[in-house]
Amino acid sequence: MKYDFPVTKTTNPKQKPDPENLPFGKFFTDHMFVMDYDEGQGWHDGKIVPYAPLELDPASLALHYGQEMFEGLKAYKSVDGQVQLFRPDMNAKRTNKTNDRLCIPPMDEDLYVEAVKAIVKVDSDWIPEKKDTSLYIRPFIFASEPHLGIRASKSYKFVIILSPSGPYYANGMQPTKLYVENEYVRAAMGGTGEAKCAGNYAGSLKAQLIAHEKGFEQILWLDGNEKKYVEEVGTSNAFFVIGDEVITAPLRGTILPGITRDSCLKVLRSRGYKVSERLLSIDEIVEAYKNGHFNEMFASGTAAIISPVGELKYKDINMIINKGKIGPVAQMLYDTIYGIQIGKAKDEFGWIVPVK
Repeated sequence: MKYDFPVTKTTNPKQKPDPENLPFGKFFTDHMFVMDYDEGQGWHDGKIVPYAPLELDPASLALHYGQEMFEGLKAYKSVDGQVQLFRPDMNAKRTNKTNDRLCIPPMDEDLYVEAVKAIVKVDSDWIPEKKDTSLYIRPFIFASEPHLGIRASKSYKFVIILSPSGPYYANGMQPTKLYVENEYVRAAMGGTGEAKCAGNYAGSLKAQLIAHEKGFEQILWLDGNEKKYVEEVGTSNAFFVIGDEVITAPLRGTILPGITRDSCLKVLRSRGYKVSERLLSIDEIVEAYKNGHFNEMFASGTAAIISPVGELKYKDINMIINKGKIGPVAQMLYDTIYGIQIGKAKDEFGWIVPVK
């Protein structure tokens, strides 16, 4: 490793959870990575310490003005026992893009990836090996300077925690039910839609709660201007198969530039699919459904990888997609990407980064 981070091992190791009954994001490993930033000094003193509560001044800027960002990626054990990461360089790049939007100081991308490798190596024995499980990695940065006044902080804390997790959705690859949200909006042009910041998710909770009350697992957002074009699912990017075309929303500042989204696009194009990153109206989807051309829908994201959609409700129109079953495109993408992640499929794109 290019960087040397001191390690303080825990004296009170936790009991590991049962891999046969592993929820998403509930359990945390023995250690965490922490590093500070101070104006004039930059990022400094990265270290690995026992997992514990953080000490935070009540006047910390993150608590009052929301200057906070986070990322998500995973570590896997391959079929031959190698510990490996999936495209961590992309998380580092996206971190700096979010940081720029939130006026958080940039971080050297090699430093970021090495920090991830270091904490994963220390707690590698927490990586579950049962099918559809992984070690979820949550890096995050928040403003730590105590100050009441709206401005960018002069100090920050960077933390990485790890969580052995099962599938994001309890039913795994079973198709989900989505509700098209046409009252609230997630993001607008010029806002923070493309940034991975906490406020985007806090602002989405109300609509998600309403969808849950109606019996749907997630929501599909429309654009914030005309409430006409489909954008993304609550936690993921959305894909639609209409006729022979696979369509996803374009990156124009209002949706998250998903790493799994990018991976899906590269796999699809390498397999010869007709792929479009374009504006797609909800009316075009409804029309395609009525004409029998709406063949598949799925969401992509780090947590679930690929999540098929079996039902989509818009106003009083209830669309049952592919008879409520997993479609061939979604299945191919899941098998390919997850296969690469665990070493069962050839890594033809050079996406795997081993942890040594």
